[in-house]
Amino acid sequence: MNLVDTHAHLEDVENLDEALERAGAAGVIAVITMGSDYESNVWALEEGIKHQSEKLKIYPSIGLHPWRLDLSRIDANIRFIEGNIGESVALGEIGLDYWYKEVRKDPEKREQQRELFRRLLEIANRNSKPASIHSRGAWADCADITIEAGVRRAVFHWFSGPLDILEKILDQGYFISATPAAAYSKEHRNAVEKTPLKNLLLETDSPVEYQGVESEPSHLLKTLTAVAHLKGEKIEAVAEKTTSNARLVFDI
Repeated sequence: MNLVDTHAHLEDVENLDEALERAGAAGVIAVITMGSDYESNVWALEEGIKHQSEKLKIYPSIGLHPWRLDLSRIDANIRFIEGNIGESVALGEIGLDYWYKEVRKDPEKREQQRELFRRLLEIANRNSKPASIHSRGAWADCADITIEAGVRRAVFHWFSGPLDILEKILDQGYFISATPAAAYSKEHRNAVEKTPLKNLLLETDSPVEYQGVESEPSHLLKTLTAVAHLKGEKIEAVAEKTTSNARLVFDI
């Protein structure tokens, strides 16, 4: 089987070379590493160059995560993204996050996130790049703003939102990506179960912990197994389709 981890933060993975060896042995042929600020964007671009000739390829995606909303650096970061987006397979990780109480109760902070999100989606459109979207606690706004922006390719990573928002996302032909949480998270399992295979991707979001275990790209097999179980499909069929989807979305 050939697998693609469509969302990871490899700069934070310990003993990365060893982790990549294990991933290759597990059938992972590509990992898309997400930038979330200037430093991780630079890292992703540099690692992408280093690994293009290897069996397991690392592809860079550059963006600004809503957790990294440093108002003093936004314009400089956006200029960097605009200057380097041609070397990136996607714009991400970008999006909105209303999960924390201080954000939910502060309209100004939410609007700052939305303004940045719109600016970044414009860059995605101008450069014909897909967007990899973080939408935790802000599922409706993320979907609506992405649709209003006219984005053609979008992935709502680790989607665990309401099913009516999921339906809106799928109606646009957008994708969601499944994580190892598809083995146990009720909301995420519901989303994966309701999403057709033609709209599904696999990811690990490494090195996020799942049930106390720090993830790495080889754990994509956990995602694959959980998705196959939820869909009632053979793992080989899920692997083939999700890898095909990844190639389509990210043009890799």
